[in-house]
Amino acid sequence: MKKDWKTKLIHPDAHAPEGFRSLAMPTYRGSTVLFPKAATVQDTWDQHAVGYTYGLYGTPTTLELAAQICSLEGGYRTFITPGGQAAISLINLAFLKSGDHVLVPESIYTPNRKFAVEVLRRFGVEISFYLPTIGSGIVSHFRPNTRMVWCESPGSITMEVQDVPAIVAAAHKAGALVVLDNTWSAGVYFNAFAHGVDVTMQALTKYIGGHSDILLGSITVRDEEAYKQLGSTHQLVGCAASPDDCSLALRGLKSLAIRLKTVEGSALELARWLAKRPEIETVLHPALPSCPGHEFWKRDFTGSSGLFSIVFRREFGKAQVHAFVDALELFEIGYSWAGVASLAVAYDFQSVKNRPEYGSRIVRLNIGLEDVQDLTGDLEQALERMRSR
Repeated sequence: MKKDWKTKLIHPDAHAPEGFRSLAMPTYRGSTVLFPKAATVQDTWDQHAVGYTYGLYGTPTTLELAAQICSLEGGYRTFITPGGQAAISLINLAFLKSGDHVLVPESIYTPNRKFAVEVLRRFGVEISFYLPTIGSGIVSHFRPNTRMVWCESPGSITMEVQDVPAIVAAAHKAGALVVLDNTWSAGVYFNAFAHGVDVTMQALTKYIGGHSDILLGSITVRDEEAYKQLGSTHQLVGCAASPDDCSLALRGLKSLAIRLKTVEGSALELARWLAKRPEIETVLHPALPSCPGHEFWKRDFTGSSGLFSIVFRREFGKAQVHAFVDALELFEIGYSWAGVASLAVAYDFQSVKNRPEYGSRIVRLNIGLEDVQDLTGDLEQALERMRSR
């Protein structure tokens, strides 16, 4: 049919030639998915089973990233979310209901803790916190209505490595799921499903993205039952990930191995150097014996990443610790670690119950891709300036 020029803007006659091939996955953007016939229209979230139905459930770019994450983690299926916290929230909403009980380690990522306390409790879910080093002793915390156990190994800031297999054994005996935040290992240094975990999540914002410029999360499940339960909740909650961010994460995956190898080596060198400094009481790096749960890291992990913490000796007060962080020139101050730039953040455990007595003497370091000797020099000059205060 002959078309007016205005119609051609929407339904063009001219198209680019076909046959283009690239090493990069195209970025498919779209909300509306076109169906061939009226009878084929359906709003089904499982696009693996029925084909593409709606952009909310993922474009080919989104599902390509999900497939690659799932392959790395050895799971059944993976969902991509618009951030790590979205992944945490979706897991809780999918598997918990009013009257259920969930166990959360004291060392958990703070927004995960806040979601449990401020949202789940409001909807009638019972929350209990357990010491991350409890191992098989967690059995004493189970109740008849315990449905889920969260793990994060190593823990945020204080870096405790958990005895995940022991926790899994106790949880499964009680009929509870085990969910693991596996961000520190980038999903590759700890094989969660081989150790019995049911559901994993990662903040892809961190090592997968790798450049501090995207917000994405992932949820990977062990089996079809969990996949269906998550999928139906994902459809109704509507947390769609940006295909553009997924494209950047796919690019980040290509360099993940070399980035992890570099930051692992640099972090270990710096951690060992810091352990010898007179200002430092202890170094909380899972690969060092000084870190709680080091024996489980040695048993269960195949490598280490670039995030660890240091604890200053008791004679150094909050003002001096802050002076150390402020004196750093290469280490920037900011959250969302695992990018190419090194970061330092000071924390305060003065008023936190059931946590190590580190007070305001703890600083978490993210090691980036700078030359390790330059980073050593930066830490050294900051320590010297702190001591002179």
